[in-house]
Amino acid sequence: MDHKTIDHSKTYLITGAAGFIGYYLSKKLLDQGCRVIGIDNINDYYDVNLKLNRLEDLIYYEKFTFIKDDISLKEIIFGIFEKYYPNIVINLAAQAGVRYSIENPDVYIQSNIVGFYNILEACRYFPVEHLVYASSSSVYGNNKKVPFEETDIVDHPVSLYASTKKSNELMAHTYSHLYKIPTTGLRFFTVYGPKGRPDMAYFGFADKYFAGDPIKIFNNGDFDNDLYRDFTYIDDIVEGIGRLLNNPPNGKVRHQIYNIGNNNPERLMVFIETLERAFSNALDRNIQFDKVFEPIKPGDVPATYASTERLQKAVGFKPETTIEEGLQKFADWYVDYYKEKVNEFFSKGESSK
Repeated sequence: MDHKTIDHSKTYLITGAAGFIGYYLSKKLLDQGCRVIGIDNINDYYDVNLKLNRLEDLIYYEKFTFIKDDISLKEIIFGIFEKYYPNIVINLAAQAGVRYSIENPDVYIQSNIVGFYNILEACRYFPVEHLVYASSSSVYGNNKKVPFEETDIVDHPVSLYASTKKSNELMAHTYSHLYKIPTTGLRFFTVYGPKGRPDMAYFGFADKYFAGDPIKIFNNGDFDNDLYRDFTYIDDIVEGIGRLLNNPPNGKVRHQIYNIGNNNPERLMVFIETLERAFSNALDRNIQFDKVFEPIKPGDVPATYASTERLQKAVGFKPETTIEEGLQKFADWYVDYYKEKVNEFFSKGESSK
């Protein structure tokens, strides 16, 4: 993150501060001496202990204030804005996950629609210099044209999660138009790295392996038509956000959308093989996942591929971390963080020989 882009005199409100991206962004800003107000409801969509572990890293910073609450509660959000008057707001709180939205639509509407509406309303009544919010590559749906560009039509989402993210973009545009709130939406492409989300495929593959279970790959075992993903390492995501924070959009309607992706889609099978090698390096032994191939799941898309030209033009940055480098950092962290589970797995394996 370029120091020149960060204004240390400002107060930054980060929703979803105990989440994957929220944690890393909070830490980066705090490391540079910024004042950060973090809010998170610490829900149990995935392992709460991991969220608490992230928070433990943040609470020692003198300039960090944490509020355990929910953005879907309007009076709570207004109270926070009234007390702290944030200059810049980064809304990363959301109910995540494509597949989960098929079975649990209510939580997506509460968090992603009602919650974001509350943030917009608070920015309206307590004016901010910039509202940056998380959108998602999922808004592109089954877009066949690659790479995905921000100007592409995104009116055909294939999951409720994607619908809520597209709705956020429309809501933000409207509030920018009506109330002159500078807003920037970020379409993230498959973010990964240490302390990441356990519901993401790469994390799940590791969990399955150390539980002695096969991994499920939803591509029908069709290697010629494998799934492609634009995997983006967490440091690149945070760098991109950081450069945009003090660069609010200008123009008649002060709203802009950016892709943050690696602009280098990888075959899912190549990604899995790279993950196997990363764990082999971390453990100094040959690691190979037991694989089961199944049909693609409803709501999944065959390929994600970001054009990053708009971001590069705006702030001179393009994500460049390779999956070899990024997955090695993840594997090293995983082996350390879950060392008891890892050791137990190998001790069982040795004793059964």
